[in-house]
Amino acid sequence: MRTIAFVLTLLFATTLSAQEIDWLTWEEAVALTKNEGNSKKVFIDVYTDWCGWCKKMDKDTFQHPEVAAYMQQNFHMVKMDAEGKEPIEYQGKTFKYVPSGKRGYHELAAALLQGRLSYPTVVFLDEDLNMLSPVPGYQKVQPFLQIARYFGEDIYKTQDWKTYSGIGK
Repeated sequence: MRTIAFVLTLLFATTLSAQEIDWLTWEEAVALTKNEGNSKKVFIDVYTDWCGWCKKMDKDTFQHPEVAAYMQQNFHMVKMDAEGKEPIEYQGKTFKYVPSGKRGYHELAAALLQGRLSYPTVVFLDEDLNMLSPVPGYQKVQPFLQIARYFGEDIYKTQDWKTYSGIGK
C-alpha cells in the first residue's frame, strides 16, 4: 500500500513539475475565443524586454507548477511586449507602436493598462475580450493565484475584491 501511495505521489509531482504555460499571440487567443463553446477567459502578461521584475515574475510565478496548471486550464495565455512594433486589431480598431523618446510603447498595451505604463502588469479579460481588470506589479505565487481564481472562477460577479480577499478585516 505504501508503494502504491509513493508511486502515485511521484507521478503527481512529475506531472506538476512538467506543466508549462503555452503562451499564445494576441491573434491566436482572439481566434480561440471565437470557437463555439469557448469557456476560457484571456490573460495577458504585459512586459518589456528590459523589465527585471517581469523576468522574475516569469521565472518565480508563471513557471510555478500550480500557477501554470491553473492558468492553462482556465485562461488563454498571451504574452504582450508593451514596446512591440506590430499592429494589433482589437474591438474594431488597429493599435500601433508609438515612438516616444528612446523607447516607444504599443497603443494596445497603453489601452489595456489604462494609460499607466507600469511593468509587469497582468490583464484579465472575459470570454468576449471585455476588460475585467489590469493588475500592476510583481505578484508572488499565492497572491497571484488568489487574483487568478477571483477572475477565473467568476467570483468577481458575486463578490467584491475586498470581501473576497479579506482586506479590511
